[in-house]
This record gives sequence, structure tokens and C-alpha cells, in this order.
Amino acid sequence: MTVVMDVAKVTSKGQVTIPADVRDAMGVREGDKVLFVRMDDGSVVIRSSNLDALRRAQDAFAGAAVEAGISGEGELDDLIGSIRAERAARRN
Repeated sequence: MTVVMDVAKVTSKGQVTIPADVRDAMGVREGDKVLFVRMDDGSVVIRSSNLDALRRAQDAFAGAAVEAGISGEGELDDLIGSIRAERAARRN
């Protein structure tokens, strides 16, 4: 499904102002960076770079819990607790 949210004009310098309703929908604020992603079909999608960074981090860690033998939140909490205890012991 395609939804046209708004139209923006390109300036002579190639600049575009992202319309307020689009910024709000993307969660983009002043100072944030956006990515322009060319899709396989030739279209271009604008994404918040903050969201993209989160997705890349999630992709990078995908499967890490399984590889570490962690099968649930309780085991993760236990692992974090033991790491913190080791670090505290080293400081003392």
C-alpha cells in the first residue's frame, strides 16, 4: 500500500524541507540525520538514521543469545549479574 503524505519542492541547491507531518511520522527532530535508501525497484525511501542504527544493532546481535546458550530472560539476568560481580571483585 502506498500513501502520499505530502509534497516538497527541491531548491536550486538540491535541498528539500521535510514536511512537518512526515517528520512527525518518522520521529525526526532538528539535528537528526536521515538516510536515503535506494530500493531494488528504483524507489527511494527516507529513514531516520536513529532507527536504522537500531536495526543494524539488532541484526548484528541476532542469534548471539542462542550462540551463548541463553534461552530466556532469567538466564540473561543471571549472566549480567555474574559479569557485574566479577568486575566488582576485580576492583576490590
